[in-house]
Amino acid sequence: MECCCASTASPSMLFSVQGFSYSPVDSVEKRFLGSVRVPFLKTKQFLHLNDQISPFRYQKATFPISRRTSGFVIAEGGRQNWDFGRFLRTLYFFNGPPSPTKFIESLIQKLSSPSTEPEKKMGPSEAILVAGATGGVGRRVVDILRNKGYPVRVLVRNKEKAIRMLGPDIDMIVGDITKESSLNPEYFKGVKKVINAVSVIVGPKEGDTPDREKYRQGIKFFEPEIKGDSPEKVEYIGMRNLINAVRSSVGLRDGKLLYGLEGNSFTQLVWGALDDVVMGGVSESTFQIDPKGGENGGPVGLFKGNVSTANNGGFTSIRTRNFSVPEDLSAYEGLELRCKGNGLRYKLIVRTSSDWDTVGYTGSFDTEKGSWQTIRVPFSSLTPVFRARTVLDAQPFDSSKVISLQLMFSKFEYDGKLNPTFTEGAFELPLASIRAYMKEPITPRFVHVGSAGVTRPDRPGLDLSKQPPAVRLNKELGFILTFKLKGEDLIRESGIPFTIVRPCALTEEPAGADLIFDQGDNITGKISREEVARICVAALESAHACNKTFEVKSVVPFSEQFTVDPENPPPEKDYDKYFLTLKEGITGKEAAEKSPVPA
Repeated sequence: MECCCASTASPSMLFSVQGFSYSPVDSVEKRFLGSVRVPFLKTKQFLHLNDQISPFRYQKATFPISRRTSGFVIAEGGRQNWDFGRFLRTLYFFNGPPSPTKFIESLIQKLSSPSTEPEKKMGPSEAILVAGATGGVGRRVVDILRNKGYPVRVLVRNKEKAIRMLGPDIDMIVGDITKESSLNPEYFKGVKKVINAVSVIVGPKEGDTPDREKYRQGIKFFEPEIKGDSPEKVEYIGMRNLINAVRSSVGLRDGKLLYGLEGNSFTQLVWGALDDVVMGGVSESTFQIDPKGGENGGPVGLFKGNVSTANNGGFTSIRTRNFSVPEDLSAYEGLELRCKGNGLRYKLIVRTSSDWDTVGYTGSFDTEKGSWQTIRVPFSSLTPVFRARTVLDAQPFDSSKVISLQLMFSKFEYDGKLNPTFTEGAFELPLASIRAYMKEPITPRFVHVGSAGVTRPDRPGLDLSKQPPAVRLNKELGFILTFKLKGEDLIRESGIPFTIVRPCALTEEPAGADLIFDQGDNITGKISREEVARICVAALESAHACNKTFEVKSVVPFSEQFTVDPENPPPEKDYDKYFLTLKEGITGKEAAEKSPVPA
């Protein structure tokens, strides 16, 4: 809605039908529309609409009505006809059929309940989820993130172990990635980035010490075996479950389509016209699908109509019905519209409340005449508006609870200002799509700790004697590397911005040694778990790491133990200089039919 009328009735005399309010003055005349009894409120041939009818306000407007006639409402005194039937159809479309019960309930509530401001609630916190947080790499990732001041949430299977290792104040989700039912997406609300350090458990057949000393030194395994769940359940099924749980929270690199054509699928929204008829005006608009009117000959929506300032009107709009489930767009920075401009200024209104008469978070945008263009409206630019006035103390816009969208062409801006491009008459705005978008440069939202060697088991011409045990024993270990690679592929196919780190053999040595980053899955060697944890955290902050898969090892050979002098530790690395050398699309699978490069 855009405009409303100042009421002359006292607050105690307000009546509401499905969110629209009326004020009786002298007498009430009741007529029947079908089987629904609706009050028509008359005084001296004028019908007054209370200013709760719309979030926008005129100083005053009244609508002349006739004596008893067979029609709804006709104009007197030179005013244009007001289509009360269209008014009711608008009400019906967005709010459902007028209900006498709801009318009485609304009336009682207005007369008995004091007006209160809604509770101000901030949006969800932006947490970083660490999956596998009690493992050798995972617990180090948690420590680094905490030291940097990031809010951390952990996903663990064993609550007591996590509290013992990470402390009682840790924000925790207790779940098992191999069990989809334990990963309710509601648990992941507010998670904006993920570091996944979950891995199938491998140990020596002859057993290990209680603190897994043999496992943690990571170099001299002999005859390893799988302990616990299979590689398929952990590395593949578990990865699929985890991605599904966090997908809506962390977002997609190409954005989230709300309306429009994507591939061969057209995503539609239920739009309805919401014009100045709600306050007595005569402007009209529609939203239609033109099957071949799009930029490339595909379907496109047409927001079109005729706008008039008669009867103190001056706006047309289309608004969606309330979404059955609120859209969580907290992973994105704003809404992107693809449209063919006509040189006019429009408004995009986003609502986070299911109430009809509520604050609309509004952004204006200009279009170029005759040109297809992409228009971005950042959430940070939206202004809370209620009845044509900026609401200075409105609660912050919560992009995790988007309930409805509205497009508007109006004579009015905000706080008494006018639209400088407004003209009366016909208009048309072809609208191809609306999607939520990520702000550039995009940084990784999902960092995964994989393993070097995942593409090697089936690589022809490979000298297995020079390969790590997992490559030689891939089949005996439940096809561990095969399923690790399948899990990687799920990440790459998910659309989530990612980094896949493939460390060579993991050790308990300190971080600080010089590193070698490589792609193509050819290198062997060792690397500190502490170093891998630092690389993962650094990748979250680097656009150069986005959508990259790489292997990493220390320059220190297996035969040497790397140590650090506590009095003279090595300087912290700038990992971005390593990320800069990496390319997208290199996984090692492309070498399956080529001779391997010697390590």
